This record gives sequence, structure tokens and C-alpha cells, in this order.
Amino acid sequence: MIWLKSRKILALLLLIALGMAALAQGHDPGLSAVEARFEGEHLAVALTLARSDLEALVPLDTDRDGKISAEEMTRARPALDRLARRAFEVQTDGAWPALKGIKLWLDEGQSFHFSLSYSRPAGSLLRVRSILLADLPIGHRQYFFLLDPRKRIVSERILSAQDNRFDIDLTQIHGPGAESFTARQFILLGIEHILTGYDHLAFLLALLLAGGALVSAAKIISSFTLAHSITLALATLDVAHVPSRLVEPLIAASILYVGLENIFRGDLKRRWLLTFAFGLIHGFGFATALREMGIGSSGGGVVIPLLSFNLGVELGQIAIAATVLPLIWKLRERPSFAARFAPACSVLVALAGGYWLVTRLFF
Repeated sequence: MIWLKSRKILALLLLIALGMAALAQGHDPGLSAVEARFEGEHLAVALTLARSDLEALVPLDTDRDGKISAEEMTRARPALDRLARRAFEVQTDGAWPALKGIKLWLDEGQSFHFSLSYSRPAGSLLRVRSILLADLPIGHRQYFFLLDPRKRIVSERILSAQDNRFDIDLTQIHGPGAESFTARQFILLGIEHILTGYDHLAFLLALLLAGGALVSAAKIISSFTLAHSITLALATLDVAHVPSRLVEPLIAASILYVGLENIFRGDLKRRWLLTFAFGLIHGFGFATALREMGIGSSGGGVVIPLLSFNLGVELGQIAIAATVLPLIWKLRERPSFAARFAPACSVLVALAGGYWLVTRLFF
């Protein structure tokens, strides 16, 4: 009976490792940001969208040289204008304000910006529906926030394809409960990000496989948590910035390295130091999610999303460790764990890391 239970545990962990290795994408389905603000007689709505998400809707890099030239932008402009015109439905008390102008540009961080200007609506209830969410990958989230004239966030929420409407009572935009609701949303977003960030999960699994006893595992998890919390905060607050084109291959390289180290090195007593170094890199990866949503680019509203998102990531990480570690400790009682299972899982992790490294460098 004990042998049968161990075999079931072994099969479960192997399926987890196989699933991670088989997944071609290392990230969640995507995040974007919408900023709304009143400017004199106009309502300005600005959409920030990752280039990779936009190119799934409108072909941009037609010569596939990795860059978008002025000529390519000119050719794509009619399609981009059509996309911008149908991106949102804006209403105030049932009236439809006129769309006055569209601006768009690509920044150095490879994010596209759409700036739409509507005639200022008269009324007390502003309703914005994000139609574009239906065309983006399943699971895409959109952070929508309204700024006051001082560029302070006064109302915000996270939208999805299933819940794409943002209603704002313009007479009660300082009403109670909005802040705690958004904090709860960002906690859930952080949990979702770690659970669907398969590259981060593969890295964590590789660490836990060689984590040792409780004290050793706690050191590894704590060092990873501290490190990525530091760089997540620095990047979100715009104190430090590393381009995603460098961060993503480095994350993949860290997964490849840890997988290979599990196979070829026997002494991993100081792994927590290496985990801290790699955790700094992964923190910049986590920050990409918040940067794509415009967190840190506006005049306020940084602290609550940052702390809540990081808390969500940690809760998700703790849940994973609490689930996987007891299984690993149980399997360590069997000689086959160190001889066959741990190396096999590490090979799969290394292969996944190698695959992500190649695709992020050359594709």
C-alpha cells in the first residue's frame, strides 16, 4: 500500500514537470492599461498595449526584422485607426460623446499607446466598455483607472472579456470601498500571475527538487521572495529599469542553469545565494505585468497595486510550496527519487528553460 501511494505521488509530480516542459508559453495571457481623464472640454482615454498583443490583431513587423519602421507604421495606420475607433464604447447618461481625435505611438519599451479624445460628456454616470478585450487572448486583463485634474487616481478596477464595463458615478468618485476592492483585485491578479507564469513555476520546481529539509527550503524560498520583491518595487517605481528583451532571456537562462545544476552538481548547500541573484531577475519579469498596466506611469495609485500584487505572488508561491514540498519529502524516502525521478524532472526543467531561451533570443 505504501509503495502504491508513493507511485501515485511520483506520477503526480512527474505530470506537473511534464506539463511545465510542454507549455510553449512562459507567461500569462497578457495585461494592458486604460487611463481616462478629463481635459477641459474633452475626455481623454489612453490605452497602453504590449506590442506582442497588438501584433496578434494587426500585422506590424511585415519584414520580420524585429523592428517597426516608419514605413511599416504608415502602412498599418489605417488598420490601427479602425482598431482604435472600435476599442471602446463611451456613454454618459445614455448619450454617446463624439470621438474627436486619435494619436498612437510605440515607446522604447515596445508598448503601443493609443490616445483617444472624446467630447466632454455631460451627465453624472460615465460608462466605458472595453470592446477590444474580446479580441485579445483568453484571460487578458485590463487595468482601467480615472485620474482627477491633479493626476491622482480616483477610481479604478480590473476588466476582463467577461466583465468589460466600467461605470463611474462622477458625483461620488471618492466613495468608500473602491480602494479595498482594487487591492483585492490586485492580490488575485498576483496569484493568477504566479500560477500561470509557467517559467517562474518551472524555476520554483527546480529549486524545491533540491531544496533539502524544511530549513534549507525556507532559506531558498525566502531569498527568492526577498530578491524579486526588491526588483519588483524598484522597477514599478521607475527607480531601475531593464528592458524586457533582456529580462525574458535571462529568466529562461536561469531556469536552464538551475535544471542543469540539479543534474551535475551534488553540493547545493549555498543555493540560496544563487536563488537570490536569480530572484532579482525574476522580479523584473514580475514588474513587466504592472508596467504593462501603466502602474507607476501616472501620478498616483502605485503603492496599493504594488503591495497587493506582490502579496498575491507570495500567496501563490506559498500555496505551491505547501503543496509540492510534502510530496517531495515523502518521495525522498525512496531510493528511486534521487536516482531517477529528481534527475528526470530536472532534465525536463532544463529542456523547458533551453526552449524558452532560444525562442526569446531568436523568435
